[in-house]
Amino acid sequence: MTASSPYYNSDHDAFREQVRRFVERECLPYIEQWEKAEELPRELHRKAAEAGLLQIGFPEAYGGTEVPDLFYMIVLTEELARTGSGGLIASLMSHGIGTPPIVHTGTHEQKLRFAKPVLEGEKIAALAITEPGGGSDVANLKTRAVRDGDHYVVSGSKTFITSGMRADFITTAVRTGGDGMGGVSLLLIEAGTPGFTRTPLQKMGWWCSDTATLYFDNCRVPVANRIGPENAGFMAIMLNFNNERIMLAAQAYAFAKVCYEDSLSYARERQTFGKPLIRNQVIRHKLIDMRMKLEATKASLDLLAWRVARKQMPIAEVCMLKNLATENLEWIAGEAMQVLGGAGYLRGSRVERIYRETKVLTIGGGSREIMKDLAAKQLGY
Repeated sequence: MTASSPYYNSDHDAFREQVRRFVERECLPYIEQWEKAEELPRELHRKAAEAGLLQIGFPEAYGGTEVPDLFYMIVLTEELARTGSGGLIASLMSHGIGTPPIVHTGTHEQKLRFAKPVLEGEKIAALAITEPGGGSDVANLKTRAVRDGDHYVVSGSKTFITSGMRADFITTAVRTGGDGMGGVSLLLIEAGTPGFTRTPLQKMGWWCSDTATLYFDNCRVPVANRIGPENAGFMAIMLNFNNERIMLAAQAYAFAKVCYEDSLSYARERQTFGKPLIRNQVIRHKLIDMRMKLEATKASLDLLAWRVARKQMPIAEVCMLKNLATENLEWIAGEAMQVLGGAGYLRGSRVERIYRETKVLTIGGGSREIMKDLAAKQLGY
């Protein structure tokens, strides 16, 4: 890899080997079991922390491992994707969206209490923004938090929350002020808070990722659990979205790569009419088209990761990258299913699971349509 890319070096390669060992030892033998159970064992979070995976990109002062760029997270995503399970990445790494607001805007005490145990694998974090009445329209969220002395009284609900059933700490967007973006705050709501309940959701894919609807019935949450100033949560959420979208694009690329590699391997091994499947021109052309789209996605992903590492904020380009990566994944997964034929349609095939899970990446973190509109506005259209 280091010889073929200006973005990666021997440190990235060493980290890749570290993650690959973890995936082969702790994930691949059990992924089907977790898919059937529709959740990951809590012990996996501890093992991932022991392997140094959960800490990447977080401050050393709170148990993290500081890295100079996003390429470490891209490598981590590529290797976890070898399981063929988007649910594993979504749930094992849900702290990647639930914890950054705490690290970026929380107090020292909050970081020690809510970030450190998550990075140690002892607690599970989630982010709760989407509501039954809206997702990307954060400025108009309805969950209300009313100040009452040293507490907020929280009423409302959230839905489609990744790790929602198992999470100990939920970074929750609430309305503490008036209408619009200026009235939004972030509260850390802990599991076990009286009035807080949750119900599981069954999904088309991401089976091993527990997903939930959360209900807040006059929950009393300490003011000390507010992350950042009151009514200043909107920008923290928006900053979080940008990194989330880059990593969703990285997931899409990583799973498309798995589909391509499985297709290539199958085409070389499968015999049809007395010759390998790959000897058919139509199959070779499919594989080249898949590789072409993969290379285009990776070029855009790496360039934007490089720009973000230099403190740039290419919002429009990130939106377009997410759409490019997810649309290419849908196409590549579809072609992979066609190459594998019946073998791809059987449960347990990585391509079958990825094909079934492609759609969620065009929705989560901002739908395809929202991404286009946001990019157009950023570009002044």
